[in-house]
Amino acid sequence: MGKVEDRAEWITVEGARTNNLREVSVRVPKHRITVFTGVSGSGKSSLAFGTIAAEAQRLVADSYPLFVRNRLPQRGHADADRLDGLMHTTVVDQRRFTGNARSTVGTASDVAPLLRMLFSRIGIPNAGYSPAYSFNDPSGMCPRCEGLGTVDDIDLDALLDRSRSLNEGAIRFPTFAPGTYRWKRMVHSALVDPDQALSEISADDLHLLLYAENLPLTDPGPEYPKSGLFDGVIPRLRNAYLRKTPSRLTDDEQEGLARVVMRATCPECGGARLNAAARASLIEDRSIADWSDLPVSELRQVVAALRDVRVEPVLVAIRERLEALDAVGLGYLSLGRLSTTLSGGEAQRIKIVRHLGSALSDVCFVFDEPSVGLHPHDVHRLLTLLVQLRDAHNTVLVVEHHPDVIAAADHVIDLGPGAGTAGGCVQFEGAPSMLGATDTATGRILRGRVRINRRPREASQTVTVANATGHNLRDVTVDVPLGVLTAVSGVAGSGKSTLAAAELPRQHPEFTVIGQEPLRGGIRSTPATVLGVAEPLRQAFAAANGTSPSWFSANARGACPACKGKGVVVTDLAFLDDVRSTCEACNGTRFNPTALAATLDGHTIADVLTMKAAQAAELLAAEVDVVPRLRWLEEVGLGYLAIGQGADTLSGGERQRLLLARHLADTTDPARLRIVLDEPTAGLHGSDTDRLLALLDRLIDGGATVVVIEHNQRVIAHADHVIDIGPGAGDQGGTIVYQGTPAGLLTHRPSLTGEHLQRVSGECPGGRS
Repeated sequence: MGKVEDRAEWITVEGARTNNLREVSVRVPKHRITVFTGVSGSGKSSLAFGTIAAEAQRLVADSYPLFVRNRLPQRGHADADRLDGLMHTTVVDQRRFTGNARSTVGTASDVAPLLRMLFSRIGIPNAGYSPAYSFNDPSGMCPRCEGLGTVDDIDLDALLDRSRSLNEGAIRFPTFAPGTYRWKRMVHSALVDPDQALSEISADDLHLLLYAENLPLTDPGPEYPKSGLFDGVIPRLRNAYLRKTPSRLTDDEQEGLARVVMRATCPECGGARLNAAARASLIEDRSIADWSDLPVSELRQVVAALRDVRVEPVLVAIRERLEALDAVGLGYLSLGRLSTTLSGGEAQRIKIVRHLGSALSDVCFVFDEPSVGLHPHDVHRLLTLLVQLRDAHNTVLVVEHHPDVIAAADHVIDLGPGAGTAGGCVQFEGAPSMLGATDTATGRILRGRVRINRRPREASQTVTVANATGHNLRDVTVDVPLGVLTAVSGVAGSGKSTLAAAELPRQHPEFTVIGQEPLRGGIRSTPATVLGVAEPLRQAFAAANGTSPSWFSANARGACPACKGKGVVVTDLAFLDDVRSTCEACNGTRFNPTALAATLDGHTIADVLTMKAAQAAELLAAEVDVVPRLRWLEEVGLGYLAIGQGADTLSGGERQRLLLARHLADTTDPARLRIVLDEPTAGLHGSDTDRLLALLDRLIDGGATVVVIEHNQRVIAHADHVIDIGPGAGDQGGTIVYQGTPAGLLTHRPSLTGEHLQRVSGECPGGRS
């Protein structure tokens, strides 16, 4: 047992072996900000999240009655000899909000309830109590769109091929294809001739086929159910797909819906989501919907100018929340923005704001790279919020690479020296000021200056993005050079992604955007499947064992029957997060005993899927199509991943680099590469960033064109060309602040990017330190 005074001051970890940790023993000070550093895959998250946070949350869950515990995520004991001094722990990670169309920035940040309370007290005319101002409550929602702000309906021109008959597949939706159950209902209804083209059917008969509801049929075919009433195509589609969201959709159904469903702003509320009474209630000529449409930075000014002693406590709370949202660089967002459209970094910062209003203290907050997606100009404001959490008598643990966040910590724990099996050891513990003097990878990065590229490549030619007006862009026209590395910079919300990831590929489709969105396939997707090496691997096992390749697929005959090849058992708890636990039948391997009995050079299929790229490439050296693909995984800095690791466990940056590896593996002519990377250094240590830049250099020297949307000063300084957008976010952005070489950006005073580039490089505008 630890001493009482030790428990009050330290979180103690002894002999931690989670993932790649090698008997790690550390003491983490309480009521301080501790930053965990190290190269990607070094074990930072395994220590902070997989050991400390996981064990603390398990112990808290164990304190509940059995009835409650059975409905909570089931976690095993941490793989460590001893943990002591643990606290109630809250993980603030970069998972995107899983809310639906009713979740907004306002609801996610808990500002919306405060606004509703305010309008229910002083709004004129009064619409009623707080629920009367909520689009999620029947008393406040618009009756036409039920509080969604949009209405969906079926586009008949996309749904119907009027030149065809029912038997020829005139209804272009998978569940109405010839031979399906619903197609049979149409055909045997006898409402129309199934061999007659829709264009030849009378308007009245076609209307019945399409729009009838609960229609008794007078002379249906013998195969039609005797007591069945007929519903037309449109009511069936609306009831099955529009009035509710099915829990499971096939790929064909998803593609069909994307093609035939048209979404429009609700004609009754104009997208405000609220009914007429709520929209008519005003405070100084603005409704609650008007407030929700304003950017947070502008709404702050509106609330700051409002004075009313009757609601002053509510106004104070609203001001504090809006100030915090602005402080973490989210002033360009409106409270009405759907939370599902936010990036992982934006979602994490909203969670920070929500926790700032908590009355709890002595909580341990664990953050996963909160600086991701932030311009250097906004990082200091993020640090202010972390300090506020600490000063409220909490403990703050942060996994980070950003030098400014490391420098602001009270304590640093650096892991390494490398990634995967080459990492997992504590390299340094102590004050951040001392880390820079060490010979660790982090120490070398911290004491090194960012070098400005003073010999940029010259463009072979340019392409023009003309008159771009998407989102906040203000009729932007800009030339993008080819055959070079272009960095598109600017504060968060300035318009970078709109220009480079939306307008550039729209006007020049030869550019491929590689972002950080979730991969198709979800829990079943792995680096092996994404890279296209899973099938050759199955073929190799099949040849070695004289059996079918399907036995070595977790999505086919080889699947564990208990978890259906997922490796985990997922329990749906409706409005709560799903509960996921490792499948006990296969121990998480995904495969059944028959599949696991077969081997390749002494390894089972599960063994191979736990290998890193280099190990798998050595085993599959004879597979000429596989080895180059696995090497690309190493090239993009993901050599520490297991090739069978679930893609749903990867960070946004890891998913993006995996997609980059696939794109490069699929490319037959590197000289014709035209790619746009959206913040490719997310989650990368400075040394890993240098490795990625070296890869991009090799591609460009081979003729490729690379455009990166970035905040990372190492990347901007290394670029051949910079397009800086701003000067601010939202309505204060959307213009070209600067375009030219990185060296020229140093002298460009209106640019916040240039100001910070000068600071980290130590260079004066003349090029001298």
